[in-house]
Amino acid sequence: MILGFIGTGKISSSIIYGIFKSKLKVKKIYISSRNAKISNKLKKKFRLIQVIKNNQEIIDKSSVIFLGITPNVGNKILHKLSFSKNKKIISLISTINLIKLKKIINNKNIVRAIPLPPIEIKKGPIIICPPNKFAKNIFKNLGNVLEIKNEKLSYKFWSTASLMAAYYEILNTSSNWLVKKGINKKFADTYVAELFFALSQDALNKSSQGFKKLVADSQTPKGLNMQVLNELKKGKFFTKFTKALENVNKRVSK
Repeated sequence: MILGFIGTGKISSSIIYGIFKSKLKVKKIYISSRNAKISNKLKKKFRLIQVIKNNQEIIDKSSVIFLGITPNVGNKILHKLSFSKNKKIISLISTINLIKLKKIINNKNIVRAIPLPPIEIKKGPIIICPPNKFAKNIFKNLGNVLEIKNEKLSYKFWSTASLMAAYYEILNTSSNWLVKKGINKKFADTYVAELFFALSQDALNKSSQGFKKLVADSQTPKGLNMQVLNELKKGKFFTKFTKALENVNKRVSK
């Protein structure tokens, strides 16, 4: 299997790192030089990687092509490229849907995927739309694959996938508060990371119970957890949180 990556941003590089940590058999990986810093770093680290400036050359030499570019770049360059019918294409582009993609590149053999940076350590959910055996066989080595038939439903997962920065900001705010209270920065970061890791693992293990139950079980009457939750509710934190998801959903659904 020969892979080609058009675009070498955070998601593309995370997939590549994950591939080399997996049991996937890859003969060669061609990557674009668009992000020179990342592409050169990958080239130095992995001998099977070759950096190529010409995107068409990457496509011609690869059997599987990952489109890891922004929507704006995609709209500018994809129509200039030629994809033969035997090429397998996996799009990581957030706001260009399958109908538009198929028209732009004149190829129906396309799958959209929603991987996240933890794919680098072979962790996290990976949405595939529509269900595709070939794509699933790649991504099942890199995380937990969830296949969706309806592309409109997949937009909802693009929306929730946009929570990464907000999640890390909650961690950052928590750690900074500890530091202001006199806690060593490294100690604070480690504690907060371990705390949220444990909570996430617990939520995953108990997901069949429903998150609403976990919210209830984590509180005691007039306890500290109840106090924080109520103050956030009074500040309409969760209302704004939901509104942010709705706004992202409108954007990716266009």
